[in-house]
Amino acid sequence: MAIEGSLQDVNLADICQLLGMGRKTGCLSITDRSNFGYIYFRNGRIIHASVLNRPDRLGELLVRNHVITRKDLSTAMERQAHERGKRLGEILVEQGSIEEEVLQKYIQMQIEEAVYHLFTWNQGSFHFDPDQMPDEDGIFLVDIPAEALLMEGARRVDEWSLIEKKIPSFDIVFQLDKNPDEAEEEVELTKEQRKILPFIDGVRTVDEIMNEAGLVEFETGKALYGLIQAGFVSRAGERSTREETGGDQKLQQHLNVGIAFYRSGMFEDAQREFEQALEIDPKQARAHFMLGLIAFRRGRLEDALQHWGSLPEPHRDAYGVQRNRALALELLGRYDEALEALDTAELARPDDPDVHLARGILFLKARDAAQALDSFRRYRTSPKVKKPSPLYYAYTVLASAVAGDLDYAVAVGREGLNFYPESGPILVNTGAVFERRGEVDAAEALYKRAVQARPTPAQAHKNLGDQAYAHGDMENARIQYEKAVKLAPRLGDDVYLRLGTMAYKDNDRDVAVLLWRRALDLNPHNEAVRANLEMIQEG
Repeated sequence: MAIEGSLQDVNLADICQLLGMGRKTGCLSITDRSNFGYIYFRNGRIIHASVLNRPDRLGELLVRNHVITRKDLSTAMERQAHERGKRLGEILVEQGSIEEEVLQKYIQMQIEEAVYHLFTWNQGSFHFDPDQMPDEDGIFLVDIPAEALLMEGARRVDEWSLIEKKIPSFDIVFQLDKNPDEAEEEVELTKEQRKILPFIDGVRTVDEIMNEAGLVEFETGKALYGLIQAGFVSRAGERSTREETGGDQKLQQHLNVGIAFYRSGMFEDAQREFEQALEIDPKQARAHFMLGLIAFRRGRLEDALQHWGSLPEPHRDAYGVQRNRALALELLGRYDEALEALDTAELARPDDPDVHLARGILFLKARDAAQALDSFRRYRTSPKVKKPSPLYYAYTVLASAVAGDLDYAVAVGREGLNFYPESGPILVNTGAVFERRGEVDAAEALYKRAVQARPTPAQAHKNLGDQAYAHGDMENARIQYEKAVKLAPRLGDDVYLRLGTMAYKDNDRDVAVLLWRRALDLNPHNEAVRANLEMIQEG
């Protein structure tokens, strides 16, 4: 006998409890407007559940939790495309990527999450067909007592009613207003909050954060809700993937796979997917943006700018696009254009203090120390900045020294080292100021601390090499210079000039010539290097 009714009259948890107690076998189907879900029972126990219009995240869940590799997933997906009717999990087991017991654990997690999701539906209708069973071909079934899910489901429904007030849609984009690790008082974060924190960037949607962190919906929502309530995170906008692709599933698949490849560092594969997306829609914004990022990561800065310039109008001036443009233009030495890009970024997000920090760095590189210090001051005095970043201290020390205020530079450096005692850039820049004030021993102590930092700044080794060279300690100078150029081969022509000079004095003329030519490659206008090479040629 079929059972049916309205979810407005009877909630789904009560229906499941009834079917469990009655040891019923069959399929409970639930509809809520355009959504559809089902739960299969066998003798009152849940054996399978799913929600349509909800992407199958099994593969991503396994990758993000380091159960399988991205290559395993790609191989399985390729096989699935050719072997119609086979499920992803079945292929992963067949190719030896995962043990069936481990797969069952994650499938059970998926089924439980589907049931919990259905419990949140309070509109629509339900219908129970006795004795209807799923097609077991390729489907992994579970065996869960219904009552085991009811209590946890009820708790989640209560919590979700609060969460959805702050997160009504997983298409919402959130931004990090302040880092909990930089709060004035120590903040204890949950394991889930630690997982999602790196991905809250004002660009990713909640759904993308969930996929990236390898969590399920409830864990993601609860973790994010706590960060919102604590004032660390705020809403930045909304981006519907359906609007982004016009509902074209093939286009969406190319974008999803491309992003997955990109995040795994497989740039060639990612580029292929995004280019295929552009073949479907030449104006697809996400594809152009990601191709720009790939070009940027490969050092093809002009190509990156071209892709970002090809974005359609509303997307071109987005904060993330303009911040990336500014960085590419900065690396190209086009500082005026980079500043214009930051101005556009600020229009998109007026209260973001990081724009002031980036602007200060640009002004300093353009040799305008006064403007740089003004931008750093605006960053430092922003209400959103409780604990300035290491970049602020490193560059403010440098800007103050360029402006001639060495005492202020030292004061800023000391404050920065109180917060970040192992920061290589702050140690190096503060040491350089001490050295400029004639306090050579204090400078040397900071440089020695800097070479212990991770990552080690090449400049610290260079500065120690300069000190040794100045004192006539050629052996130590050589050791430090060689460590410097190993870390940063293009650190400076003066390093290769001195290494070449030391090689020449050791009667190793071939090595000297090689080193001086490297110096000339870095700086064709270095007259001292030219003179040395001409001297050897004449000799």
